[in-house]
Amino acid sequence: MESVSWEQRLRRFGYVARPTPSVRDRLVVPFPDPASWPWRALGLSGAASRRPGWSGPLLVALLAGLARFWHLGSPRAVVFDETYYAKDAWSLLRHGYESGWPDRTVSDLQILGHPQVIPLSDTGVFVAHPPAGKWVIALGEWMFGLNPFGWRFMMAVLGTLSVLMLCRIGRRLLRSTWLGCLAGALLAVDGLHFVMSRNALLDLVVMFFVLAAFGCLLVDRDRARARLAAALPVDAEGRTRPDGPTGERAGTGVRPWRIAAGVFLGLAASAKWNGLYFLAFFVALTLLWDVGARRVAGAYRPWRAVLRMDLGRSVLSLVPVAVATYLVTWTGWFVSDDGYGRHWADGRGGAWSWIPAPLRGLWHYEYGVYRFNVALHAPHAYESNPWSWLVLGRPVLFSYVSPEAGTAGCSPAGSCSQVVLALGTPLLWWSACCALGYLLYRWALRRDWRCGAVLCAVGAGYLPWFLYQDRTVFSFYAVVFVPYLCLAVTMMLAALAGPPGAAHGRRLRGTVAAGLVVLLVVWNFVYFFPVYTGQTIPYAGWRARMWLDTWI
Repeated sequence: MESVSWEQRLRRFGYVARPTPSVRDRLVVPFPDPASWPWRALGLSGAASRRPGWSGPLLVALLAGLARFWHLGSPRAVVFDETYYAKDAWSLLRHGYESGWPDRTVSDLQILGHPQVIPLSDTGVFVAHPPAGKWVIALGEWMFGLNPFGWRFMMAVLGTLSVLMLCRIGRRLLRSTWLGCLAGALLAVDGLHFVMSRNALLDLVVMFFVLAAFGCLLVDRDRARARLAAALPVDAEGRTRPDGPTGERAGTGVRPWRIAAGVFLGLAASAKWNGLYFLAFFVALTLLWDVGARRVAGAYRPWRAVLRMDLGRSVLSLVPVAVATYLVTWTGWFVSDDGYGRHWADGRGGAWSWIPAPLRGLWHYEYGVYRFNVALHAPHAYESNPWSWLVLGRPVLFSYVSPEAGTAGCSPAGSCSQVVLALGTPLLWWSACCALGYLLYRWALRRDWRCGAVLCAVGAGYLPWFLYQDRTVFSFYAVVFVPYLCLAVTMMLAALAGPPGAAHGRRLRGTVAAGLVVLLVVWNFVYFFPVYTGQTIPYAGWRARMWLDTWI
C-alpha cells in the first residue's frame, strides 16, 4: 500500500503549501490583481471596477457617514462630558485658551435656551486635558455655532473618515481590498465607535490620529523595504538575492511617512495623554519592522545594523516631531495673557531659569494636570475596571430620558425610554476576544508580523489602563483600539474562510460561516441602534436590550 505524506493528508482539510516567495516579494508583498466581477454584478463596471482600491472603501465610508450624520443634533441636550469639552472648545475659539463658565447645569440650560445665552468669562481656568481635541470640536462650532449639531459635527466627520482609513489600512495590511472593506464595515457597525462619533468627547479624536499614524507607518514600512529590495543584487536569472553587506549598510532614504506619523502621534497626545503610550509602542514596533527587513535582506547582524542605520532616524522622526507638534497645539495659550498659569514662571529664577518662561509655565501647568489625573478617584455610577472592557462588562450611559406617555412619540398607553448608551456591538466584541487569541497564536508560533502590529496597537490602547486601577476610568476609553479589534476579527474570518488555494468545499463552508458571523454582527448593530441614537422606544424594548444586569 502506497504511503501518504502528512501534507497530502492535510490537504483533505484545506491545507495548501505556500510557494516560497522571492526576496523582493518577502520584503514587499505585492498586491494581487483586483477582481472586477463583484462590481459588474453590482452594476458598477466603470471606474469602480478599475479602481476597487478606492471605490470599495469610499462606498463603505459613505454608508458609515450617512448613519453617523443621521439626526446628529439629537438628543438636543448636553450629553455626559460634552458639558466640559463643548464649552472649552468655544472658549478656545473665542480666547485661544479655556476660560470659566458659571455652574454647569445653569450654563447648559442657557446654551440650549431660546434665546441663547453664552455666559463665557475671560478668566483662564484649569482643565484636565490638552487642547488639540477641543480645537477639533471648535472647528464644528465655528461652522455651525454653539449647539449640539455644531459641537458633534467634527466627531461625525472623524468617525466617517476613520472608517475610510481602516478600509485602506486593512487593504495594505492584508493585501486584499475586500478584507480591508470588511474591516471598515465592521468598524462602521460597532456601537461604541458609532456613539462616540455622535458625541463631543475627546477619545474619538485620539483614536483618529492614532489610526492615521498607524496607516502612515504601514506606508513607510512598504516604501522603506522597497528601497532596500532595490539595493540588493540581482543574479543572472533576474532574481533578487539576499546580500549581507547590502542588508547591513543600505540606507532607506528620506522617510516622510514616518515624519507624518510623528505629527499624528503628537496630535493624539495633544488630545489626551494616553496618546503618549502609542508613541512609545509604535517606536518599538517600527524598530522591530526594520530588524525584520534587514534580516530578510541578508544582514548578518540585523539588530546591530538597525542600531547603526535606523535607530537614530526612527526616534528623530517620531519623538521630537511629536513633541514639537504637541507644543504647537498650545499656541493659543502661549500668545494669550489670561490663560491659566500663563505667567506663572515670569520673574522666577532658579536652576531652570535658562528655559523660556512660557515653557516653564506650561511644564508647571502640565505637572498639575498629571497630579489631577493620577489622583482622580471620585466614584461614578458607570466607572469600570479595564478587565471588563473587552467583554462589555459595564457600558456608560450617556443619556436617559423617560418621556411622558403621549409625547415625543411615546404611546399614550405605556412608558417609554430615550437612551444613549456607549456600548460596543456585543457580538463583534465577543468575537474580537476570540480573534485576539487567534492573533496571539499566529504571532507567537507563526511569526506573522501583521498579527504583531495589530496586537501592538491594541496593547498600546488597552494595557496602560491597568496601571491606574484605582483611578476613575470608563469603558468608552476603549474606542481608541476598536479599529484594531475590527482588523483582528477580519483576520480571523479570513482564516475561517480558508486560503485561496484550498479545496472548493472547504472554501465554500468557510465563506458561509464567515458571512454568517458578519450578518449576525450587522443584525446586532441594527437591534441596538435605538439605544445608540436616543430614539423613543417602549420601556420593555429598552429592558429587553439590557442583556446583562451590569448594563443598567
